[in-house]
Amino acid sequence: MPQSIAALIDLLDLEEIEVGLFRARQPDTQLQRAFGGQVLAQALIAAGRTVDPARMLHSMHGYFLLPGRTDTTMVYDVEAIRDGRSFSSRRVVARQGGQVIFYLSASFHIAEEGFDHLDPIPEGVPGPDECPRLSDVMAKASGRTPDLWEHEWGALDVRYIGDSRPGGGLVDPAHPARTRVWVRADGDLPDDHRIHQAVLAYASDLTLLSASTVPHGVLVGVNVQAASIDHAMWFHRPFKADQWLLYDQISPTASGALGLSTGRLFQDGTLVSNVAQEGLIRPIAR
Repeated sequence: MPQSIAALIDLLDLEEIEVGLFRARQPDTQLQRAFGGQVLAQALIAAGRTVDPARMLHSMHGYFLLPGRTDTTMVYDVEAIRDGRSFSSRRVVARQGGQVIFYLSASFHIAEEGFDHLDPIPEGVPGPDECPRLSDVMAKASGRTPDLWEHEWGALDVRYIGDSRPGGGLVDPAHPARTRVWVRADGDLPDDHRIHQAVLAYASDLTLLSASTVPHGVLVGVNVQAASIDHAMWFHRPFKADQWLLYDQISPTASGALGLSTGRLFQDGTLVSNVAQEGLIRPIAR
């Protein structure tokens, strides 16, 4: 995966090979499957390239159908479903090796005045400078070196706040599966809201599903086979993905090898996005 902001921006620089059809680069990665956040972000960039920039992405819903390969080009085919007076709708089909691997529906909206309310940011959250890097936390938990995590996720700066396991620092009887991180792009991004939304979608997939494993004493990729199945996001207010965002994640339920997680993203005390994801969390027999 991208080890730097420059590499991440390059990954999002799609080539338009004909109207509405885009070809994407693949990153330098040791992963056997394409990271779901990469596919989300590239599909959003493809959709956004076909919409008036004055119309802002406000919601998206994606379905992961097949694992993406890391050694073959991905192509994103954008269908303009509708351009109305206030909303534009797009459908994106991601193909690889002649197979459909991902569907995305996205809706864009003009700027309008209206009612406004929001949930408050959680209280008592330590700042990012007080929290360890996620790569160090994962290295300690898995027995691997931090270099492995930095190689794959170096374009993001993620700080681990805690979770609701005993000793995890988040005591929350109402939510036995909860985790929080700070996240931002590890460097400056271009002043383009489409890039910032795509990078936030990319980052949102990194830790969300693992919230559903918190109460079970397991680790995704070590003793749990995990895969995103569907991923939805709603963008409420402007934000900068290269500035700190608090990612508050809970999993209301897990059953039948499936986990459901939801997340709220806050910046400067303001709720800017909500996320929901269901994914496979299948125990690996040892």
